[in-house]
Amino acid sequence: MKYVDKPIQLLQYLPEAYPDMSRSRLKQYLGNGRILVNGKVVTRHDHQLSLGDRVEIGPAAAGRRQFSSPFLSLVYEDRHLFVVNKASGILSMATSHHSFCVKDVLDEYLERSHQRCRAHLVHRLDRDTSGLMVFAKSREVQQMFEADWKGLVYDRRYVCVVRGRMPQAEGTVRSWLTETKQFFTCSSPVDNGGKLAITHYRVLQQGSANSLVEARLDTGRKNQIRVHFSELGASILGDNKYGPSEADSPFVSRLFLHAYMLHFIHPVTGERLQFDTPVPQEFLSVL
Repeated sequence: MKYVDKPIQLLQYLPEAYPDMSRSRLKQYLGNGRILVNGKVVTRHDHQLSLGDRVEIGPAAAGRRQFSSPFLSLVYEDRHLFVVNKASGILSMATSHHSFCVKDVLDEYLERSHQRCRAHLVHRLDRDTSGLMVFAKSREVQQMFEADWKGLVYDRRYVCVVRGRMPQAEGTVRSWLTETKQFFTCSSPVDNGGKLAITHYRVLQQGSANSLVEARLDTGRKNQIRVHFSELGASILGDNKYGPSEADSPFVSRLFLHAYMLHFIHPVTGERLQFDTPVPQEFLSVL
């Protein structure tokens, strides 16, 4: 519990009162209704505090919105957008009226928590890829991302486990990608009218059978990372589309690709938000 010693806005005060917590985490608590001022939940960033006000972080149960899903976790939320950590095996967006997806989970949560909005997809992850994603709470915020994606998202990285050893410790793959009628992405080292794709990589850890590798994207093409690592002769573990035709060992139950870092500028507030997740433990166990 903290006592305010000067008139100040709530979001300016919280980092001063709780210096060991990141600004992103404090904003998450604020959006989730866990910040109490004089015993009452306050969610407005610009709430004006007065001398002597009592500020505290309540338990999760004190929040007005509760989120729980086996398919994703809620990493950050404010009145404009979500950041979620998606599990492998669920679509980002429905491909038909019968496809269950992340948007469905978020829309149900928004309805249950009495928020008068819907989730709008900002960028996709493949069904079998896990990791960090952004969803907007309005079409306007979604369009802000679409209009200046490269200007807003300044660092986005993946971690993956590839079969065998990489040809070198770090490097860059640059090619043009096209998609066939069978939805298979093909790569060309020269401009063939496709979309330019650029992937930077570096080896994080070398195992006896596989390698743990970080991939940083300059572009975000469909299946880009999977295709580029396949080109290098080190396809991603669990990738039976662009990898070898033979089945992986029984313990390989998923695609070993995870979007573990997402840093961007909030399109409304202008704040730099940085989200990182640990390397999944199952990735380390197969090295």
